[in-house]
Amino acid sequence: MHTVDFYFDPVCPFAWITYGWISEVERLQPIDLTVRIMSLAALNEGREGRVPEAEKGLDSGWRPVRAAAAVEERLGQAGLRRYYEAFGRLFHVERVRPRDRVIREALAQLDAADLIAAADDPAYDDCVRKSHDAGMEPVGLEVGTPTVHVDGVAFFGSVLSAIPRGQDAVDLFDGALLLARNPYFSELKRTRSGELRFD
Repeated sequence: MHTVDFYFDPVCPFAWITYGWISEVERLQPIDLTVRIMSLAALNEGREGRVPEAEKGLDSGWRPVRAAAAVEERLGQAGLRRYYEAFGRLFHVERVRPRDRVIREALAQLDAADLIAAADDPAYDDCVRKSHDAGMEPVGLEVGTPTVHVDGVAFFGSVLSAIPRGQDAVDLFDGALLLARNPYFSELKRTRSGELRFD
C-alpha cells in the first residue's frame, strides 16, 4: 500500500482539484492518505509585487491555515480532512465569499465554531510553517501548492484543470509516481487551456 502525504493550502484551486484526484485514487485502491497543511502566505512572503498578508485583514492567507492548524490540534487528522473538505466545497465549488464566512461555515460544520479565534492567532504560525517546510523541502521553493509525497518521493502537483475519475485517476497516479521516482526527472509541462472544473 502506498503512503501518500498531500500538502494543501485551502484557498488554492489547483490543490482542491488535486485532492479530488487523490481522493478518487483512494476510493479505487488502498492508499494510506494523510492531508497536511502548507501555506501560500508563507511561500509568497517577501516576494516582489505581493501585498503583505498583514495588510489584507480578513482576507489574509494566514487565516484559513491557522484555523486548519487549530482543527488538527483539537480533532486530529480526521478533523483536518473534514475541515479541508468543507472549506473546499464552500470556497471552490459553491463560490462562497468572503473567506471569513467560508472559515466560519467550515468550522461550524465541524461543531468547532469557537476555533475562529485561531484564524487571527499568530501562535499557530510556527506549526503551519513547520508543516509547510516539510512539504516544500523535497521539491524546492520554485514551485507552489499542492505537493504530494508518495512513499518518500515528492513532487509538485499534479496540476490539473479537472478531476480525473475512475481508471484515468489511477493511471495518472501511477504515471506521476513513475516519473517522480526517476532521479533525473524534474519537469514536464504544457500550457493550460479552458476553465477549471471543481466537480
